[in-house]
Amino acid sequence: MPIINRAAELAEDAKVWRRDFHQHPELLYEVHRTAARVAELLTSFGVDEVVTGIGRTGVVGVIHGREPSKRVIGLRADMDALPLQETRDVPHKSIIPGKMHACGHDGHTAMLLGAARYLAETRNFAGTAVVIFQPAEEGGAGGRAMVEDGMMDRFGIEEVYGLHNAPGLPLGTVATRAGAVMAASDTFEVRLKGLGGHAARPNKCVDPIVAGAQIVTALQSIVARNVDPVESAVLSITRFHAGTSADNIIPQTAVIGGTVRTLDEEIRRLMDERFKAVVTGLAGGMGVEAEIDYEWGYPVVVNHAEQTAFAADVARGVVGPDQVTTDMPPRLGGEDFAYMLQARPGAFVFMGIGDGAGVHHPEYDFNDDVIPHGISYWAKLVETAMPVG
Repeated sequence: MPIINRAAELAEDAKVWRRDFHQHPELLYEVHRTAARVAELLTSFGVDEVVTGIGRTGVVGVIHGREPSKRVIGLRADMDALPLQETRDVPHKSIIPGKMHACGHDGHTAMLLGAARYLAETRNFAGTAVVIFQPAEEGGAGGRAMVEDGMMDRFGIEEVYGLHNAPGLPLGTVATRAGAVMAASDTFEVRLKGLGGHAARPNKCVDPIVAGAQIVTALQSIVARNVDPVESAVLSITRFHAGTSADNIIPQTAVIGGTVRTLDEEIRRLMDERFKAVVTGLAGGMGVEAEIDYEWGYPVVVNHAEQTAFAADVARGVVGPDQVTTDMPPRLGGEDFAYMLQARPGAFVFMGIGDGAGVHHPEYDFNDDVIPHGISYWAKLVETAMPVG
């Protein structure tokens, strides 16, 4: 069950679609051109039903197999780009200033479109394949929006699968794991208010910089001293703003911000609680006021064991048994496919695209050579999950 011949043929068209999406990146829910093109292509493929506006700007296509069955499998790709200026000089470079496909969602969309065309042509399965094109993965929780819009129940989806490209992994290889595969991604901002004044008279001031420095240092003790050493957590301070260009002014305020990543909901709650306790306690001791915004972002991406084993078996049939690993270390990036996996059992896998710039980098570009692998994986997943006869 290697790469499907027809998938290799379709890859040339998918490459054209991918590069068109790459040249016209759109952000968050404002993926109007991309969604319209996806819907247009699905309709041209003869997909049985094409529904737009799911989760605001998401697109769903329904493909019935040649034999009736109650089985319904969902396949998901994300469509949105990033607010980043592309620096790589390629013929299909973004024509939109300050926007680029730096995470490969153009490739995800193109591969799923290729699979949709193949499945609509062959229909060699018993049941229904639902192809899901999601907006706003990059911080907008488009996955949650589609779930809350009733997508799973409306289309009767029983299981749902996702795929993400992986720079640095050999081309076409697949990596996954059961359980937590990607982290919860939470953010925080602490606004400190002291009493500003002349730097030569610190005794007449309440210095928010000194308080902030103490808080930054103390926050690192949460992971070191409150989290079980066999568990994982990251707390990173990514910004600390205070003062002006003047050297003789103690400022009135300071702002600290950053992110927390965890792989377990209990550890996630612990980090939240301890963060607030440390900041509040130290701020009070230093005589400054502290206003805390601690925002829970995407949940942990938790792969279901049965579906992960199944997805890995399908991948082995496409790329070879030695090219699939099921014990990859969890990644501490965030991914809103987590919401779909909370709603239905399923699995999220990574597919290698070879060497090159990493995602979210201005030099990144999706490797079109992986497109036949992705189309074949999606097609075989459907055909294997819902076999004819």
